[in-house]
Amino acid sequence: MNPLKKKTPAKASAGKQKRKNREELNAEGRARKREKKHRGNPSGNRYQEQSGDKHQSGKQQRDPRLGSKVPVPLIVGEQPIKPVVANKVETKPRLLPQEELAMLENDDRLDALLERLENGESLSKEEHDYVGTTLDRIDALMEALGIKLDEEESEEEKQDDIMQLLKGK
Repeated sequence: MNPLKKKTPAKASAGKQKRKNREELNAEGRARKREKKHRGNPSGNRYQEQSGDKHQSGKQQRDPRLGSKVPVPLIVGEQPIKPVVANKVETKPRLLPQEELAMLENDDRLDALLERLENGESLSKEEHDYVGTTLDRIDALMEALGIKLDEEESEEEKQDDIMQLLKGK
């Protein structure tokens, strides 16, 4: 006998072990085969939500199957063209001050709101804000263009008209 191997003592209480019959051996073999078969990840694993402790900051997980969207040049020596971003905000064409002033003076909504104010009707907060901002923009454009209101001259003309009426009678 090999001195390195030690004999394990036989179990006194176990007694004689019963031999397994063919059916039990087959059942155990099938169970081992079933356990081996189900190693690895379950099917459809990439589509399942992962309930891990990963911190997600509001961003959706990118699909790992999708690659880069950068176009690849097919001809050697050709420079890659940068893709046009479709999410850019469309910029309105800049109007000349004269055009913007004409547009604001011909504004139907502003005219209707000013008529309502002259008739003594009350306006909502939004309408009042719209009238205020639009009139302020008209004043700024008139100052930029050098247009002055003729309020001072109209007072003098009224006085002249009154004098003419007095002299005429």
